[in-house]
Amino acid sequence: MSKANLFAIVASVAVTTLGSNASLAQQPPPQSPNMTFFITSSGPGKGADLGGLEGADRQCQTLAQAAGAGNKTWRAYLSVERDADNGNRPTDARSRIGNGPWLNAKLAPVASSLTELHARKGDSTVFIDEKGQPINGQWPGSPSPVEHDIMTGSAADGTLLAGLTCGDWTSDSTTAVGQVGHSDGLGPNGDTSGALSSWNSAHSNLNCSNTAPRGGAGRIYCFAP
Repeated sequence: MSKANLFAIVASVAVTTLGSNASLAQQPPPQSPNMTFFITSSGPGKGADLGGLEGADRQCQTLAQAAGAGNKTWRAYLSVERDADNGNRPTDARSRIGNGPWLNAKLAPVASSLTELHARKGDSTVFIDEKGQPINGQWPGSPSPVEHDIMTGSAADGTLLAGLTCGDWTSDSTTAVGQVGHSDGLGPNGDTSGALSSWNSAHSNLNCSNTAPRGGAGRIYCFAP
């Protein structure tokens, strides 16, 4: 084989490989039409002003649509003190998400019922985003920074914690606070003691202006009832 022919073959293989890689890069993220639970992969920023329940639900619906699961009605797992759709009365997060069962983006079971959901602990392999990716946390090998604080405004049983809802998720004030859970169920150094293992009620954030200082990124839980 002549050198000219050899160079032509190598060039052809290189072009084919580059084209294949480009095609892969352009492919959309995996679709999960049967998903009924996820943590938001993105949002309005690190603050807690989500635009209330309406804005939070819209965020869930938009991300679900992009993941191929927009044929369901999605609800944010958030408690509020004054819900316009409930006569301005309090609404508990647990009352917004149906009765289960729920599956994550990898179709792994999250919980089969409200009772099971609120009895379990956080888990980085189960509490994942709509793209099937784990949330940065305290789990071994996790990237930095820690972002496992997920906003809920709720007690461990999914009921409202008054005064801990960042103004019903309409405030980015430095004087307001909100309750968060740990999606990975872990505290510093993998600590699972006490509330640190709770997926929905681990502690309050530092303030509603910036959820990052204690390990947040303005994320929420989304469920399809």
